[in-house]
Amino acid sequence: MEKPAQNQYPLHELIKQRWSPLAFNSRPVEPEKIGSLLEAARWAASCYNDQPWFFIIATQDNPKEFEKLLNCLVEGNKKWAKDAPILMISVARLSFKHNNKSNRHALHDVGLAMGNLTLQAQSLGLFLHQMGGFDGEKAKEIYHIPENYEPVAAIAIGYPGNVNQLESDLQERELSPRNRKPLEEFVFQDDWGNAYF
Repeated sequence: MEKPAQNQYPLHELIKQRWSPLAFNSRPVEPEKIGSLLEAARWAASCYNDQPWFFIIATQDNPKEFEKLLNCLVEGNKKWAKDAPILMISVARLSFKHNNKSNRHALHDVGLAMGNLTLQAQSLGLFLHQMGGFDGEKAKEIYHIPENYEPVAAIAIGYPGNVNQLESDLQERELSPRNRKPLEEFVFQDDWGNAYF
């Protein structure tokens, strides 16, 4: 299934074809590809080259660990994410390594790492779905995440699955068209709210 972006301006094909599916094939992701995803994240830009990103990963190859991470998700996400071969939680260190001062760019930098990982996944025929619907406090507790580190998002990764494997309400979401607000609503010049386009 494809859901290409309906772009106004030219886009790289990896960006155009990227979307966040709910239906995943349980086919395992090859270890080399997992390494490639994390290598892409590793080479993201970050403030002071601080690299404040961390990832907790679980694959269906280890059912106990997979269930542990799956149980951090809210019920609505568990329904479909259980089929993904990989689950992850991204985590940000909230202070700089070199001086322990607050790093207000940490979440931005984790987002950059995830952007790299997302496009690398797309280039390998993999898809991912990032989720805010997870219990960060539970993740901190069961994974012993230290103080000053913040779980950012849960992520399901894998090969695309069949929409028919989803419950009917999820099928409807999966088949709905993608949409984005127009550029003039969020790109400004001269003053806030003055559209650039």
